[in-house]
Amino acid sequence: MTHPTPASEFGTLLGEAPVMAILRGYGTERTLELSRVAWSVGITCIEVPLQSQRDAETLAAVAEAAAAEGCVVGAGTILDVNAVSFARSLGAAFTVSPGFDPEVARASLDAGMPHLPGVATATEVHHARRFGLGWLKAFPASDLGAAWITALRAPFPDVRFVATGGISATNAQDFLYAGASAVAVGSALSDTAQLNLLGVLSRRKSGV
Repeated sequence: MTHPTPASEFGTLLGEAPVMAILRGYGTERTLELSRVAWSVGITCIEVPLQSQRDAETLAAVAEAAAAEGCVVGAGTILDVNAVSFARSLGAAFTVSPGFDPEVARASLDAGMPHLPGVATATEVHHARRFGLGWLKAFPASDLGAAWITALRAPFPDVRFVATGGISATNAQDFLYAGASAVAVGSALSDTAQLNLLGVLSRRKSGV
């Protein structure tokens, strides 16, 4: 059984910014600080990886703050069905996984949360697409290279890729030019020089 996830769902979450922030392991106070930085430059979609009780507290706090800003936060590194329901209880609006697991994807979609699984091969893209997922995470993007996006967009023109892993302000544009619909960044948010460039990217319409 497939669960169609229209491309517009993640397009709506991203808004007009083809940039998503991943805030891993910073703790609640610093994550809230970086979230506000992201929101201030137009990045409206944030992922908080959920791997510990500390992360759970952070996710809940950021989800509450995001709601007040009209933004969204999702839970990353979701590896099993139990984590899906836990993420939902903390206020997550979507889930992200490092790989494609149909059971996790189904649980997330059934809970009303768009799901973004990681893919690194044509086979994984094919299976995720057949399942009904329109947005996929190209991971690890820096190892795959921007040319991977171009190559996979040829046989799968309807799939939208979020380039994730090793993305910074210096290579983000390469992946967007190659055909990625968005890029996901982490530590670049704490670098003023990179943040300024990401701000420019985030104000560019994604075209999704």
